Amino acid sequence: MGRCLKPTVRKLPEVTFVIVGGGNAAGYAARTFVEHGMADGRLCIVSKEAYAPYERPALTKGYLFPLDKKPARLPGFHTCVGSGGERQTPEWYKEKGIEMIYEDPVTTIDIEKQTLTTNSGKLLKYGSLIIATGCTASRFPEKIGGNLPGVHYIRDVADADSLISSLEKAKKVVVVGGGYIGMEVAAAAVGWKLDTTIIFPENHLLQRLFTPSLAQRYEELYKENGVKFLKGASIKNLEAGSNGRVAAVKLGDGSTIEADTIIIGIGAKPAVSSFEVLGLNTTVGGIQVDGLFRTSIPGIFAVGDVAAFPLKMYDRMARVEHVDHARRSAQHCVKALLSAQTHTYDYLPYFYSRVFEYEGSPRKVWWQFFGDNVGETVEIGNFYPKIATFWIDSGKLKGVFLESGSAEEFKLLPELARSQPSIDKAKLQKASSVEEALEIAKASLLVGQKP
Repeated sequence: MGRCLKPTVRKLPEVTFVIVGGGNAAGYAARTFVEHGMADGRLCIVSKEAYAPYERPALTKGYLFPLDKKPARLPGFHTCVGSGGERQTPEWYKEKGIEMIYEDPVTTIDIEKQTLTTNSGKLLKYGSLIIATGCTASRFPEKIGGNLPGVHYIRDVADADSLISSLEKAKKVVVVGGGYIGMEVAAAAVGWKLDTTIIFPENHLLQRLFTPSLAQRYEELYKENGVKFLKGASIKNLEAGSNGRVAAVKLGDGSTIEADTIIIGIGAKPAVSSFEVLGLNTTVGGIQVDGLFRTSIPGIFAVGDVAAFPLKMYDRMARVEHVDHARRSAQHCVKALLSAQTHTYDYLPYFYSRVFEYEGSPRKVWWQFFGDNVGETVEIGNFYPKIATFWIDSGKLKGVFLESGSAEEFKLLPELARSQPSIDKAKLQKASSVEEALEIAKASLLVGQKP
């Protein structure tokens, strides 16, 4: 009778700090440890990926450029180049004495013993622990074709490489989802000169941010580039062809759309499965933390997409899936952990997108939004090239959106959104240009600053 052998558990030397997750937040946290002289021999990063931390937004932007349009590739976009910092290649981590464990995700945590076990059986002992596991892509169930060859999701380099290999052979592309991923991937498919259709259940693009009027401007631009839209549509299932690859999308109304490559961009879920014991926020999802990113367990922190934190300026709990928050939360957490910093995180919500930026594109798109999209809106400009939208609630400017602004104009947006000045809506509505509207907003800022 054979014996049941337990997998070998390999104990690694104890380190003071462990970061679980190898994404954006981990890269910026590592840099902050180095800046405080606390990385060498004391820090370990455990990642499920094969690469050192990189600027993830590139995967749906420059990485997907056609092969003749200078696409982004590693090591070009390792953190922290996205914010103008040093490129932290695998060699950088070695030089700084940081232990990197690749392609070996953490599967269990023992809070009492302060240990982590990885998929391969490594046992790690930590002093302080930072959870930076990010999100996983929401997937279509297998029973409706969610795992068919030719169906893609994008969260990491391997996903993007797989999509590129499909785009090289593709003729008809369907993008499912009208959010950031959908808009950016569809713009990339246009660069490949492919027949592209976007399908989503909402009434217009990026419904969580865009007003119907703003969405219409972008939809028109995409249509000018040959993209087709199916709005308010539900999907019954994805159908395979005789070769086993995806061949069509079957809609709820029974009609079908041919497709040999499908990209699913329907959101993401916080990767918390190994850390539910730390306490989850049932409203926004993710691991509950305070303004210093401390969880309910002393010595354990959570940052980036996975953290449910107090959004101080709006007095509500939030979980933000954005690179800017990943960077800032990681830096704030490590500074609080290593120094006497006690001020709570005061994040200003920020979103942006850049599409159609490849060589030869007739119109590049780059927009930024800061603040809260609540209240009434005032839209100024005709989109050629600029357009601005202002959100006003109870007479105060709460949020501002700008397409194709100058560096100086973009710099003004966070000042406006954070200050929330009182603004004359009627005067703003009469502005004849985006520039004039921003001057009116800037003047309201100055009025609010007077003693």
